[in-house]
Amino acid sequence: MSRLSVFSIFQRLAVLLLTALFPVSGLAQSTEAETAPVGAIGNVFSFFEPIAETGLHGFFVLLGDQPIVFLLLALAIGYPLGRISLAGISLGSTAGVLIAAVVMSMVAESAFGLTYSIPSILSSVFLLFFMYALGLKVGPQFFSGLRTGALAFLVISFLVWSLNWLICVIGANLAGLEPGYAAGLISGSYTITAVMGVAQNAVQSGAYQLPANMTAEQVGANIAAGYAISYILSSVGIILVIRYLPQVMGHDPVADARTAEIEFSGGDDTALPGTADALVLGFSPYDLRAYRVEHPDFVGQTIGELTLRHREVPILRVMRDNVALDISDMLRLAEGDIITVRGDVHELILEGTEMIGPEVADAAAREVPLEAADIRVGSHEVSGKTLAELVQQAGYGVQLSAMFRAGQAIPIGPNTDVRFGDVLRLTGPDVAIQKAAKALGGRPILESTVTEVTYMAIAMAIGYLVGILSVTVAGIPIALGTSAGCLLMGIFVSYFRSRNPSFGGPVSEGARSFLQDIGLNMFVAVLGANVGPKVISALGGDTVLWLALIGILAALVPVIVAYFVADKLFKLNSVINDGACTGARNSTPGLNAIVDESGSTVAAVPFPLTYAVTTVLALFGGYIAMVIS
Repeated sequence: MSRLSVFSIFQRLAVLLLTALFPVSGLAQSTEAETAPVGAIGNVFSFFEPIAETGLHGFFVLLGDQPIVFLLLALAIGYPLGRISLAGISLGSTAGVLIAAVVMSMVAESAFGLTYSIPSILSSVFLLFFMYALGLKVGPQFFSGLRTGALAFLVISFLVWSLNWLICVIGANLAGLEPGYAAGLISGSYTITAVMGVAQNAVQSGAYQLPANMTAEQVGANIAAGYAISYILSSVGIILVIRYLPQVMGHDPVADARTAEIEFSGGDDTALPGTADALVLGFSPYDLRAYRVEHPDFVGQTIGELTLRHREVPILRVMRDNVALDISDMLRLAEGDIITVRGDVHELILEGTEMIGPEVADAAAREVPLEAADIRVGSHEVSGKTLAELVQQAGYGVQLSAMFRAGQAIPIGPNTDVRFGDVLRLTGPDVAIQKAAKALGGRPILESTVTEVTYMAIAMAIGYLVGILSVTVAGIPIALGTSAGCLLMGIFVSYFRSRNPSFGGPVSEGARSFLQDIGLNMFVAVLGANVGPKVISALGGDTVLWLALIGILAALVPVIVAYFVADKLFKLNSVINDGACTGARNSTPGLNAIVDESGSTVAAVPFPLTYAVTTVLALFGGYIAMVIS
């Protein structure tokens, strides 16, 4: 039985089922309806009919017609593929998605003659999301990282670039490769597509003199072939090298990442305002107890009056007839009310029965939700006072867990002075938090699952515009790049949030993490779809073997050498060293690999500097490689 007849049988069965369930005038009587269902159902059958008729060919046609399905399938295959571990080594999600996309694209090209081409704007948008989200994570550590390791980062940048250039140019000459291959190898092994552009510019402008037996189109084809082969191998190879290089050199990336985080925060491991773990509730040294109000000193008293008399034992909840009342200074207690108090576990709690009334086992009374909030001091009247003085004004019912000035945690004690712009991290019930915020002249920033998209869009737009600004030097346009621009804007936003946590609106860590993950993997899925056909066209003869060998050496050897030099000469932290090397190699997927392996984004601190330096050097290097080819 053919696939077409099977399809027709299912088609008729569907029509009969629909007719039985939903009789429609003319549908049951129409002979045509039995063979060609109408409306939405008919559209569904006609949509999938090519697959039923032609099998795998139809499936790959569908993927070509519906690129979103292709990308989602690449993610669905790539993520579990990246988790497969052999001898303790796994590819990771990014490499898995890239391989899945490339293989599907190559199968479509080689088996069915289908060339996939997904608009590059899609990959660009997702890459910008990734870079901005990454910048939000590392912002507060970026500037302190530059102060401590700028020289080492510049040395790493120069080593990676110069060794890559030498391997590509000398290797192409020794292998006897035609003009154009060297520039393509630089572009692919560095994964900088713009290098192909400057190499083509050298050909078209006449800076490179074409041999008599070659045309500009042939040289351009060589550039593209060198790029395609080296790009795939270097993209996967660098992920594995960057992921496991610290362990190979005898380091523990998880422990070293933690050390780097503490070092860049000035020796304090308290999460800065506006960062992921800033408002995570920890252990509270206070105890909650519930008492029935019977003592004359409490009956008939207002919350405000009791606050002045027993400030160190705040009243957090009042229950009357099993209903929780709104706490306010004017609320007057009545006999029989159940109040929940909080205080240190000492005589004030132990004597609660004598001071208030009998203790009661009321679960509802003790269910007082605590919150952590960052509050920026916005009142000049508060500025200059000590914490001991502020306790009387704003300390009722809250616990001060940390204090920050200019983005740095400072020691806290009774005589610590509070200044305008300081950020205080308080823990307590909402009513106490709100009261403290009012006294400090600020507003509480609480843990939120909401992300303010307006600020994010404006910041990314500014980063994009900064990235496209270019300066032409010797005929070569030099620009920061849109991805680096968005990365820097994320860094700046996060940096200012560490000083004023309300800047940029609420940012959910879950949303930020999702943007970082899905952004990069959708980016590599699009690249894999588009580069697959180029790999097919480059396969054949000994040339492809030379391209593969030179490309993989140019991608990996410079990174290994630079890492070794920085490790032995500068004694650089292994994770920071890895981040600097992956930036010098312009490998965003490589950065994601060490972030996954170390469990920290601190590796991204040196990434923007080395990324920017080697991008400029690689563009000049590609132009020169083409001219002297």
